[in-house]
Amino acid sequence: MTETYTPPKVWTWDKENGGAWAGTNRPTAGAQHEKELPVGKHPLQLYSLATPNGVKISVMLEELLAMGITGAEYDAWLIDIGKGDQFGSGFVDVNPNSKIPAMMDHSVNPPQRIFESGNILLYLAEKFGALIPTDLAGRTECLSWLFWQMGSAPYLGGGFGHFYAYAPFKMEYPINRFTMEAKRQMDVLDQHLAKNEWMAGGQYTIADIAIWAWYGRTVLGRSYNAGEFLNVTSYKNLLAWAERIDARPAVIRGGKVNRTWGEPWEQLRERHDASDFDTVPAKA
Repeated sequence: MTETYTPPKVWTWDKENGGAWAGTNRPTAGAQHEKELPVGKHPLQLYSLATPNGVKISVMLEELLAMGITGAEYDAWLIDIGKGDQFGSGFVDVNPNSKIPAMMDHSVNPPQRIFESGNILLYLAEKFGALIPTDLAGRTECLSWLFWQMGSAPYLGGGFGHFYAYAPFKMEYPINRFTMEAKRQMDVLDQHLAKNEWMAGGQYTIADIAIWAWYGRTVLGRSYNAGEFLNVTSYKNLLAWAERIDARPAVIRGGKVNRTWGEPWEQLRERHDASDFDTVPAKA
């Protein structure tokens, strides 16, 4: 255990004590520099990065397009959060919280901004009448799980993920605390999926997309390099569900969008047309 920390009477920001994101994180909101956002040829403009929250939206859009919904065509612009793009004036106008993803819908007048990944999923589902149940019971179950993900994932990402993978040094107490909660949440999902094919029952929905982006990718070994530590193979129902989603062609495409790391065949820096995927090298 590390030595006991005594908080000061008034907290002050130590900009050098932020771990991997010390260069961008700060305790104030608002634009830090002037930068307009680009606008492409499609009504839907996505400003994002292929983090779990960003992947939710590119997967959702690719799923809609796979269903033949041409109105879901989109431009996906890279927001490099490591360089502070999220603090540009144009991005802050779309999302005052300076977090990816954010979207503009230019098919309506005036154009509509949409931020928070769960809300973007819900907006697209309602706009196109897809990937959300239409009956009250099914819709309620779907949204219960969607909101569960939005409330729970910070424990997995900002909690476990930060202290396990990104903090400037390993600390026993926070790693143990957030590991316990992350595993409890995985057990919630595993028990639920023992009785249900998909999160909302018998239909693949935005709840599956949202939860897969965080928990599915974690048990598949895509996040934090912590599969063995978390003993993810013990969650057999969760793992089987994650593998079913991972094999969907739209999910494979969506996972490449705005990705700038990994293998060359995993990356599509920006997406402005379906043909852009043809430029991605074949998997070796």
